Amino acid sequence: MPTGDSSPVPAHHQDRTRWNARYAGGFVPSFRPHPLAVLALALDLPDGPMADLACGPSGTALLAAAHGRLVTAADVSDVALWLLGDEARRRGLDGLVRLVHADLSAWAPEPRSHALVLCTGFWSAAVFATAAAAVADGGLLAWEAFTAEAREARPALPPEWCLAPGEPASLLPPGFTLLDQSDVPASMRRQLLARRVAPMPSDKQGGGRHGAAGSSGRRAQH
Repeated sequence: MPTGDSSPVPAHHQDRTRWNARYAGGFVPSFRPHPLAVLALALDLPDGPMADLACGPSGTALLAAAHGRLVTAADVSDVALWLLGDEARRRGLDGLVRLVHADLSAWAPEPRSHALVLCTGFWSAAVFATAAAAVADGGLLAWEAFTAEAREARPALPPEWCLAPGEPASLLPPGFTLLDQSDVPASMRRQLLARRVAPMPSDKQGGGRHGAAGSSGRRAQH
């Protein structure tokens, strides 16, 4: 399995074991892109790669690659990454999809390196902060996660895995403009779209555009 700058995940890691078990055997991924990703990729984006965090066997990564964009696909499950990599090779897109086997609590993209950073079905305030830091000037941050209401249907769901009222917008760092935050009907999830404000040309001091192509919370269902 090709990988990027992976952070070693122990074989006994609880999340690795759990998600590998889910994706092993007879699991057949749909490779359908997430609707939030479809929306984000249709908006104005700067040049540069996309990061798909807690990606699973991601149709989102494949959609972005099919549009010619480099993709950093990170997940704790090496089985999920193998499925994604195998499908990328089948579609002739493996040269555009960089697979990163990592626990997101121990790995993060480089600051201001990606035109779009997306995560769906996973929540950690710390990971949200590092994801926001990875958004390039003019780029987008897209997120979807369970709200606290999900615990009414799933009482065993730890509160730290769920968005509190106002989150994640309330946790956006300075320099971002909120485009949308809304609850997804009948899903007990909330979506966010935000853009990092690009500096005026006079503020760049001759620098180029960031994010040029180059290079523990828990998640829900992919």
